[in-house]
Amino acid sequence: MFEIAETWKTRLTDISWFMRYLNEVIARESNREDQCSGRFWEGRFKSQALLDEKALAAFMAYVDLNPIHAKMAETPETSDHTSIKQRILSAKQAQQPTTLLPFVGNPKEPMPTGLPFRLEDYIDLVDWSGRCLRNDKRGAINEKLPPILDRLQIDPKQWTYLNRNFESRFKSLVGTGHSVRTACEQLGKSWVHGVRECERLLSPPPAIP
Repeated sequence: MFEIAETWKTRLTDISWFMRYLNEVIARESNREDQCSGRFWEGRFKSQALLDEKALAAFMAYVDLNPIHAKMAETPETSDHTSIKQRILSAKQAQQPTTLLPFVGNPKEPMPTGLPFRLEDYIDLVDWSGRCLRNDKRGAINEKLPPILDRLQIDPKQWTYLNRNFESRFKSLVGTGHSVRTACEQLGKSWVHGVRECERLLSPPPAIP
């Protein structure tokens, strides 16, 4: 009994095992409904650790903009099955969705539990990013940049690149070069795939003397 409990304890703390089990159930049900066989998912599940605010903001926007990137929606508020649509609908009534982690503002001490951004800044950021994706003008950056980009010290052209290529550019650890190297030390790793991309896309620009 103890061995069984230990096995399940290990499995329940392993997100890769959980996703493999969940994917199998969904794939079997879908194949039964469509009366077919074979793989249901396009690719394997990937898990990425988001180490800091820059990585968190980039990944959230990347996921929220997937329907626009896939030309399934024209605007964030019409992007079905996304958190940004839920947040916008709730924001119209001066609320935040109870089913999602709330935005609690910029980092401060003590920091309440929630996302370390202002809700209006994030909505503005996703809207601005969606316009760049829809118009397919990678070099044309609107002069009115969302303030969140300035606070996170992310170059707008690099941000639009991240919106298109987040999953393909990063593998396991995502954050500034410093955050990734610190995590590597804590995990006993000498190097991790994608650290150069983290330094190029997410690390702050060098200070001007």
